[in-house]
Amino acid sequence: MPSCPALLISAPSSGSGKTSVTAAIARFHARQGRRVRVFKTGPDYLDPMVLERASGHPVYQLDLFMGGLAHCQRLLAEAAAEADLILVEGVMGLFDGAPSSADLAAAFGLPVLAVIDASAMAQTFGALALGLQTFRRDIRLCGVVANRVGSTGHGAMVGEGLPADLPLVAALQRNPALSLPERHLGLVQAIELPELNAQLDGWADAWGEASAGFEFQSVDFAFEPAAALPPLLQGRRIAVAQDSAFSFIYPANLDCLRALGAEVRPFAPIHGQALPDCDALWLPGGYPELHAQALREHPTLFKDVAAHLAAGKPLLAECGGMLSLGESLTDADGLVHPMAGLLPGKAQMQKRLAALGLQSIAWPEGLLRGHTFHYSTWDTALEPIAQASNPNAGRGRKGTAEPLYSQGALRASYIHHYFPSNPEAIAAFFGQPSHVFS
Repeated sequence: MPSCPALLISAPSSGSGKTSVTAAIARFHARQGRRVRVFKTGPDYLDPMVLERASGHPVYQLDLFMGGLAHCQRLLAEAAAEADLILVEGVMGLFDGAPSSADLAAAFGLPVLAVIDASAMAQTFGALALGLQTFRRDIRLCGVVANRVGSTGHGAMVGEGLPADLPLVAALQRNPALSLPERHLGLVQAIELPELNAQLDGWADAWGEASAGFEFQSVDFAFEPAAALPPLLQGRRIAVAQDSAFSFIYPANLDCLRALGAEVRPFAPIHGQALPDCDALWLPGGYPELHAQALREHPTLFKDVAAHLAAGKPLLAECGGMLSLGESLTDADGLVHPMAGLLPGKAQMQKRLAALGLQSIAWPEGLLRGHTFHYSTWDTALEPIAQASNPNAGRGRKGTAEPLYSQGALRASYIHHYFPSNPEAIAAFFGQPSHVFS
């Protein structure tokens, strides 16, 4: 049973500073020569990009719905066997969602560090921290961080009302120079931030100065070893678009393809790279609306994708990947960009959220899980072959159960699928011979 110091970093709400604090801790300890492994609770692509840069290692998702308990156990245990420190960034507020960050902490006995934005409060900080500590008895807060305090005195003031068993681990002063820019889906991608390393070092310095004496607690991670996946994709070459336009890729998805025997062949369309020789193609989500001109001006991309489909080779297009294959994509400024024209449909970006939520969908090959998060709408005459369900959809929530489209060898949806939720179904689709579709 591997054991490792571990911590879950959460907060009362989104926007409290979980990502910056998690990145600060990761960077601080990585600079000390420790092997740090960071996880992100729930479906998220952008925070993990920052956390990967901070820790120097890929960041995997821990989601009790998408991956399941045993899958999360194995990921943690594998990390514990080689790491000196495990950090898990929570999602939204500590108790928000189902499953929540608190559910994950309870499932694995992870101590919780609560990050509270103290910029507009004083003694009420203690009341809020106490509420987080006592709301559920199956989790344990080991401390709190006062984030964005205005001064040393302000930091001391907010800690006055804390109970003795809930220490103020750090009071981090507000510093606009260390803030990360955001856009409609969250943080700007790490690859687009030339000053990110300097900012991470600044966060690490601030954490080191403010958190002297904080000790991590070891956690035991018991798990059942998983049986090796059958090599259902042995010899199959799967091309994966991977750049700033197509960047929403779970590391576990690539691991899953390789474990099934596939050769993963990444390429970067917006940098002019051609579609590699392949037996199947995956166009993941990302920001095609920000790179529409580069995609349209690529000398061979859309022609090669058309030839790929004409040859009956499987293609999975998710969210932004799907939008890039439609007839047109209208960006948030109203500019209309012609796209590949391989799907009957038009996409329209909007300034408000269109859909957000976990998804469960029955492919012809089997049930898959994932999530959806987009600011665009998709107008198509295609009839869906399946409709997803959202485990958290309540009354009055719209746009949270996504359709799945199929046209020849093309499978398309707004859903970002989590391949480990059903590797056999993924293998059955990507492994289909071309004569099935041609």
